[in-house]
Amino acid sequence: MKIVVLDGYTENPGDLSWDELGKLGELTVYDRTSLTDEDEAIARIGDAEVVFTNKTPITKKVIDACPGMKFISLLATGYNVVDYAYAAEKGIPVTNVPTYGTASVSQFSIALLLEVCHHIGHHDASVHAGNWANCIDWCYWDYPLIELEGKTIGIIGFGRIGQTEGRIAKALGMKVLAYDVYPNDSGREIAEYVDLDTLYARSDVITLHCNLTPENTGMIDKASIAKMKDGVILINNARGQLIDEQDVA
Repeated sequence: MKIVVLDGYTENPGDLSWDELGKLGELTVYDRTSLTDEDEAIARIGDAEVVFTNKTPITKKVIDACPGMKFISLLATGYNVVDYAYAAEKGIPVTNVPTYGTASVSQFSIALLLEVCHHIGHHDASVHAGNWANCIDWCYWDYPLIELEGKTIGIIGFGRIGQTEGRIAKALGMKVLAYDVYPNDSGREIAEYVDLDTLYARSDVITLHCNLTPENTGMIDKASIAKMKDGVILINNARGQLIDEQDVA
């Protein structure tokens, strides 16, 4: 059995071993494979039966050109880089890793929020440049901080990551709103479920943690922005295509 890893650097920057995977078959690991050149992916997959990818797309063209492919495994949670509907038509199972980044992604989301509120990076550079030492005031700052306690965070996509972020936000004294296609009891213990229009209108902070689908592509656009508060903080830790970047700009 031939096994190909298309972008192994994302999982193993050099401190791990592929030996266990190699015991299952003839293993070839590429650190990086083009995100735009389908022909490179086709050439590297060849007649392999098992393909691992993180961000290298497995499109309809790639699937058709590699008829020996029997299994596709995503080394990530998001699966939009694979044409999974077409893979299903061809009888090829597609798997992902749904839980590996729950803590790290929610923590990073809060870290971004704190950076927006406190301009930590800017003030670090400013202090190192001597601006505090040369300031006549003991309390030195370039930007006023934003205090999160009492403010409302709206979380779109309230699965594992969204709920973990919601718990952290509650610990910071924030009110938590959530929108999800599938509300559940564990979510209700953390947040108030609302519709999108209500979330837009009431939130001081909005974070995105939802899957990308044809229905929600470009969901943050002029129309939705018009429903939001002035000065709302928007953090997207999901797929970039959820936001119409021109409208946000």
